[in-house]
This record gives sequence, structure tokens and C-alpha cells, in this order.
Amino acid sequence: MSRVVTIRTVAERAGCSIATVSRVINGSARTSAEVEARVRAAVEELGFRPSEIGRSLKTLRTRTLGVVIPSLTNPVFAASVAGMEAEARRRHHTLLLTATDYDAAREPEVVETLVAQSVAGLVLTVADADDNPTLDRLDAEGIPYVLVYNEPRRAERAAVSVDNAGATFTLAQAMIAQGHRRLVYLAGRFATSDRARTRYLGYLAAMEAAGLAPEPPLELDYLADPAGHGAAIAGVFGPPGRPTAALCSNDLLALSVMGALRVLGLRVPEDVSVAGFDGIALAGAAFPALATVDTPTRRMGERAVEKIFELLDGAAAPTLERLPFELRPGGTLAAAPDASPGAPARRQDDARPSQSASPETPSE
Repeated sequence: MSRVVTIRTVAERAGCSIATVSRVINGSARTSAEVEARVRAAVEELGFRPSEIGRSLKTLRTRTLGVVIPSLTNPVFAASVAGMEAEARRRHHTLLLTATDYDAAREPEVVETLVAQSVAGLVLTVADADDNPTLDRLDAEGIPYVLVYNEPRRAERAAVSVDNAGATFTLAQAMIAQGHRRLVYLAGRFATSDRARTRYLGYLAAMEAAGLAPEPPLELDYLADPAGHGAAIAGVFGPPGRPTAALCSNDLLALSVMGALRVLGLRVPEDVSVAGFDGIALAGAAFPALATVDTPTRRMGERAVEKIFELLDGAAAPTLERLPFELRPGGTLAAAPDASPGAPARRQDDARPSQSASPETPSE
């Protein structure tokens, strides 16, 4: 039986990526003469016949957008994808959706697979928007994309987000105003989420502005259950003099931390105040309702698709666009149990050593 020849077969023979083969065949991006020659030689030797859709892309772009998100289980991404789908449908396009499961090493693979499907453009949330070989390749090959939630420093990278540091600064200030002096920031592994890192900077700025010693971030296994989180945070919230406030990098983590604190015998908010980030509907349905930063997640998805078409039509240059956020106090934020709002700040030299609770931790 003869071997089925696919675009992956051609890529292996030519010694390049599937995306490069697709672009050479479709004539939709420039590449070096040497690489193009290798690809065309492999196509000829293997007898590869691209699809009619692929051949037609020189004059007609497909009506499909590729979407890459970190997680299919976090409701914040479901809300933004709903916005993307609605705006794409309005423009008579469909979505191809995939997730990385917070594994940055999977980004090249999933993006390459989508590009090989000849998508018109991509909407992505990546682990790191600035140090990212996959985005470098998209830039080099002229493939249009828009980032969501990421805040790239590189001006050539289009994105729709919120002010992650500014929003966390506002939330931390609200906790400090309630008399909290020991606030700890909980997140997933920073290596998997530049959003979590940026939000930590907002926490640090708020602590510095209040003259308080910041706690080192506590990195948790995001996928653990409340019992697992309880074991992970017991060393921080168990001893006397524990923090009185937990500021979490996203709502889903905050809800699990609330359960973990209860496992430890601590009450929310009487013993420990808890806050999240995103404003997912589930956070408002919890009891007590979670204090959080409410972000326009659906609108972010809609706006990302709008920006893709602006890029495709040459109507606008890539920009970072920040949408407004709103502080939602909720019932999990209350006065600190051991201090009044006018209590003196803890000295900066009282900061604790670095903490880490898990080797594997994704985060929104």
C-alpha cells in the first residue's frame, strides 16, 4: 500500500515546519529562496497535491480563524471565546479552537497545526508575549494575529487586554484599606503565565505605596483540588501571625483557596479575606460572593476578532488596547481581624523568604 503523503510528510522531507510548507504552497508569505526550493523539490518528489482550498489562497482567504487558549476549563476563557465566536459569525467566519493546557512547549505545535489549516488569522493567549519563538515566527511569516489577556511590550504585537498591574494595584489597595497588613499573593507558576507575573507587580506596587513589606508569591498547583491546595498553603496560613488576606491571580484559583482555607479551619472573611481576578459568573454565585476585578472578557474576545480584520484589511497598525476593569468588593473582603485601618505598617526588613508549593502550576 502506498504511503499517504501529507503536508507533514513534505515538511519532514524539506526539513522545515508545516507552516513554512503551507506558506510556500499558498504563496502568502516570503521565505528564503533556498527554503522555497527545498519545499518545492519535496512536493515534486513526493507527488504531494495540496487541496483546492490551499491552492486558492493566493487570491481568497479562508473564512476560518484559529484560536489558542491556555485552558478549556477556566470560565474566563469560555467567555472570551463566546465573544470571538459571535463576532466571527457576524462576519461569516468560523473558529478552530485548541488549548495548550498551560504548557508553553505546546504553543509551536498547536499554532503550526492551525496555520497548516490555512486560517485567515489567529487569536492567542500565550505564556509569554515578549519572549516567544512562536510569535517571532508568525511575525517573520506575516501571519496576522491578536493576543488576548497578554500585554506585550513589543509595539508590533497587537493585543486586547486590561491593565493587569493597575487592576491588581487597585484590588490590593482595597485590602490594605480594610486594615490588612500581611497580604500574600497566590498564583500558578509564573513561567506559564505572564499575566500572573504582571499582576504580582501590581501587588508589589501597592505594598510599597503603603509602606508594607511584600510577601513572596506563593505558587500553587493550579489544577489541584481544595484539599490539595490546603496542604500546599498550610505552612503559610497555619502558623500564628499568618497573613490575613489572600490575593489570587484569578477567580478559579481564589474559589479553590477559599475551600482550602475552610479545610484548615479558617473562616472567609472573618479570619482571612480572599480576592480573585477576572469576574467570572461563578465567583458572584459563590457564598460569600468573591471579591474580584471584573474584566470585560466577552468584549475582549469580540474586540480581538475586530482587530484581526482591521489587520487583514490594512485598516490599522498593531496596537495594545486595554479595556476598562471594575473593582467588585464582594463578601470575601472584610476588615482585618487583628488590625484597624490605621494600624502601623510592618517593617520592610520583615519580609519572608521565597515560597513555592508545586513544581507544575499553570495560571490564567
